Amino acid sequence: DVGITTLVKSRFLEDKDVAGTSISVETLNGTVMLSGFAKSALERNKAETIARGVKGVTAVKNEIAIRP
Repeated sequence: DVGITTLVKSRFLEDKDVAGTSISVETLNGTVMLSGFAKSALERNKAETIARGVKGVTAVKNEIAIRP
């Protein structure tokens, strides 16, 4: 789970559309919980897509709030 969290965070930081510093990532038994703030729905959805693409992730709970 720690490896999944680290990988999701590093992919956020690599992606120009996602503010990796504004989104926190927690993983429990393969389920990734995203929380924090995004500037747009696009950023929120992109964060979820990135998290789903990480090996070992079984589910994503997207609790990211949109704050323009």
